[in-house]
Amino acid sequence: MTNKEKLPFGKMNYTLMLAGIATILIGFFVMSLDKTEFGFGFLGLTLGPIIVLSGFGLQFFAILKKS
Repeated sequence: MTNKEKLPFGKMNYTLMLAGIATILIGFFVMSLDKTEFGFGFLGLTLGPIIVLSGFGLQFFAILKKS
């Protein structure tokens, strides 16, 4: 296999990227569960954004990880 035919990332990178996307979606879902007015409760202001940011951190790690 020549260098041009190789994929830019390995299987582990793509698996981590899918896990990161799933984590981000779960974070947005958790934020939507907040029933307080304008989403100003614990789920909308604290837990959901922490989950979303951890998903973006996982994406960053997946891109930089050497396969």
